[in-house]
Amino acid sequence: MARALASICVFCGARPGLNPAHTVAAREMGTAIAANGWRLVYGAGDVGLMGEVARAAQSAGGPTFGVIPTHLLGAERGKRDLTQLVITEDMHERKKVMFMNSDAVVVLPGGAGSLDEFFEVLTWAQIGLHRKPIYLLNSAGYWAPLLALLDHIIAEGFADPVVKTYFSVAADVAELTAALRTALS
Repeated sequence: MARALASICVFCGARPGLNPAHTVAAREMGTAIAANGWRLVYGAGDVGLMGEVARAAQSAGGPTFGVIPTHLLGAERGKRDLTQLVITEDMHERKKVMFMNSDAVVVLPGGAGSLDEFFEVLTWAQIGLHRKPIYLLNSAGYWAPLLALLDHIIAEGFADPVVKTYFSVAADVAELTAALRTALS
C-alpha cells in the first residue's frame, strides 16, 4: 500500500476552534508527518488547523501537497508556497484528488466539512472501495460525541458493529504516529 514516499491525507478545520489543545495537536501532526519522511496531503488552506498542520510540516522540512477549489482560494487563503498545489473546480474533485494521492487518512478536529470528509472515506471503506487506514485524532476528547453517535446508529440498527473496524481512534499524535508507522510498513 505504501509508496516510496507515503502520503498522509489530513482532514481538519479551517478554523482553530476554541480549545488550544487542537492547535497544538495540529502542529504536532504536521511535525510528525515531516519527521517520518511522509508527505502531507491536505486542503491547501492557510487558516485554522489546516494552516497549522501545513506550516508545521513545512517548518520540519516535509513535502506538502495541497488541494483547494477555486471558490475557497480567498476564504481559506490558499497557501501558495506548498511543494505542490492543485486547484480544483469543486469540493467533490478536491476530496477525490486528496484521497487518491494519499496512503492513509487522518481526521483532526473540525466542523461539518471534516465530518463530511470522514463519513465519505468511512462509507467508501464500508462498501469495499478502499482499504486505506483511517484515523480520528481524538485530541482533548473532541470526537467522543461522534463515537457515541456511531454507537447509537449501531444500537438503532442502521449500521453493523463492523463499521467501527474501518477506522481507529488515537488519543494523541504519538499514538497516531505509531499506528501510521505500523500501517504503512
